[in-house]
Amino acid sequence: MNEVRDVRTIVVGVDGSDASVEALRHAQGLAVPLSAHVVALACWDYPPVYDGYVAVGIDDFDVRAGEILAEAVAKAFGPETPGNVEARLVQGHPRHVLIEESKSADMLVLGRRGRGGFGGLLLGSVSSACVAHAHCPVLVVHTPETK
Repeated sequence: MNEVRDVRTIVVGVDGSDASVEALRHAQGLAVPLSAHVVALACWDYPPVYDGYVAVGIDDFDVRAGEILAEAVAKAFGPETPGNVEARLVQGHPRHVLIEESKSADMLVLGRRGRGGFGGLLLGSVSSACVAHAHCPVLVVHTPETK
């Protein structure tokens, strides 16, 4: 028996790429008629440090990730972010964070950054992991082709 569920939360993986901006737009297009909440989610993490070596200039990852998130939301929606859209920055690897977030989401929307040719037929590692392991439906959005 098929069960119809209300869609209340759509989580979108945002990395600043054109594909993730398009994913935000698609999610909002789905969310508005469903009266759903969109969570624009960006992830950041510290790079691994080997044998105590710390590279110069590897701080402020969270600040830069927050800037990328804000820029992507502005590209998707303009200067006025819709009231149903929340931008959230989370520390961790995108694959793990998005799969964990999918436990409480009704849908996960991701952008695919294919470059055409054979490579364009493949999903990226984060998209593939989410399609395989998410706890909710996953929509993978293609970047619009420019002519």
